[in-house]
Amino acid sequence: MVLLSDSAPIGLLPRRLAWDVLQAVAAGAYADVALERVLRERDLNPPDRGLVTELSYGAIRQRRYLDAWLDRLGKVPASKQPPKLRWLLHVGLYQLLLMERIPDSAAVNTAVELAKASKGLGRLAPVVNGVLRAALRARDAGETLQLPHDEAAQLAQAHSLPDWFTQLLIEWRGSEGAGAVARSCNRVPDLDLRVNRLRSSPSQVQQDLAAAGINSEPIVDCPDGLRISSHSGDLRQWPGYSEGHWCVQDCSAQSIAPLLDPNPGDRILDACAAPGGKATHLAELVGDQAEIWAVDRSPGRLKRVAANAARLGLASIHALAADATNLLEEHPQWRESFQRILIDAPCSGLGTLARHPDARWRVTPESIRGLLPQQQALLDGIVPLLAPAGLLVYATCTIHPDENQAQVQALLKRYPMLRLEVESQRWPDQASGGDGFYSAVIQRM
Repeated sequence: MVLLSDSAPIGLLPRRLAWDVLQAVAAGAYADVALERVLRERDLNPPDRGLVTELSYGAIRQRRYLDAWLDRLGKVPASKQPPKLRWLLHVGLYQLLLMERIPDSAAVNTAVELAKASKGLGRLAPVVNGVLRAALRARDAGETLQLPHDEAAQLAQAHSLPDWFTQLLIEWRGSEGAGAVARSCNRVPDLDLRVNRLRSSPSQVQQDLAAAGINSEPIVDCPDGLRISSHSGDLRQWPGYSEGHWCVQDCSAQSIAPLLDPNPGDRILDACAAPGGKATHLAELVGDQAEIWAVDRSPGRLKRVAANAARLGLASIHALAADATNLLEEHPQWRESFQRILIDAPCSGLGTLARHPDARWRVTPESIRGLLPQQQALLDGIVPLLAPAGLLVYATCTIHPDENQAQVQALLKRYPMLRLEVESQRWPDQASGGDGFYSAVIQRM
C-alpha cells in the first residue's frame, strides 16, 4: 500500500496509479479492467488520465524490453526481483527510455518517492535511484541492448514479444511480414467510431464532433466508420453519445456484420454477443426490422448488450444468457430456424495485442490448444440451428491458423452440406490501423 500526503510532489499520483495497474495485471487482472478501475476511483484531469494510460499500457507492452534493461543494469535479474520493485522500475524506465516529454528528474524523483512511501519498499529506494540513474547514463552514452543471435529471439526482444509468437510469425509471414506484424503489436491503437445510420450520418457526426474540438476522418473501406485523430476526456460526454448517434468499434470489427448480408425480417443469431458491438451493427443494417438473438454465457456481460442497444435506440435485439453450445437442447424449436448466424468465437486474441497489451504475456501455445475444442464444440452446437440456404459467419480476432482456417476446414469435412463462400485473414497493420481478424462466410446448401 502507498500512502501519499497532501504535500506529495506533483505528478506522483498518476505514476502511482500506473504502478497499481502493473501490479494488478501481474497478479492476473486484465489491463483494461485494472486501468478502468483506477481511473474510475480518482477524479483526474485529462493530462493525468492520459499519463496513467500511457505509462501502464506502455510498460505492459514493453515488459520484455524493460526487463532486458533491468537484467543489464541491476545486480539481480528482473525475474528474481521483488515484484513491487520490478514494476516500479518499469514505470521509471519506461519514462526515461521510451517517452520524450517527461523530464528525467521527474521520472527518477517520483519513482524514488513512491518507493519511500510504499510499505516494505522504503529501504530499496536507493536501489530505485541507482538503477534509474544508471539507465540515464547508459541512454546518454548511446548504449543499446545486445540482441540474441536467433532471428525469432531478436524480433521478440526488439518488439517485446514472446519467442514462441515471433517464431510462428516468421513461419506464417516470412521475415519481412513478421517484422511488420511485430511492429503493429506496439502501436497505440486507433479510436474508431461506428455511426448509427438510423439516428445520424458520418458527415453529421463528424461535424458535431468538430464543433466540440474533436477531429475525425472517414475510414477507407469502412462506410460507417470515423477515426478519431485527437481527443481527450470522457467519451460519454462527447456529442451524440447519449443520443445513440455512434458507438466505439474498431474498423476491423465493423467489417464482420455486413458479411452476413442480413435482410429485414430475418431471424439472426449472434452466438457470442457480449458486449454487443456486432449485434447492434446487425440491427442497424436491417433498419431494426429483424428478430435478433444475442446470446452469451455471462449474464453480467449481457447487461452491456442491453444497455448498448437501448442507447442506440434498437428494439429488435433479444438478450439471452445461455451456453451457445447447448442451444438446441434448451430450444429444440430453433432447429434450422435462423437465416443468419454469427459466431464471433472465443479465441486467443492474437490480432489485438496492440489494444490488449497484456495478452502477449497471458496467451501461451498451451492456452491456444485448449481453445480449439471449445471452438469446435461451439460450431457443432450452432450448425443445426442454421436454416437451409442460410449464411453462417465464423469470425475471430486472432491470426493463428489453427483457430481459423484449420477450424473451418475441419467443420466443412464434418458437415458436407456446408460450403465455404469466402474467407479472409486480416493482419494487424501499423499503416492503415485496425486489429487482426479472420472471417469465413459459410452457406448451408
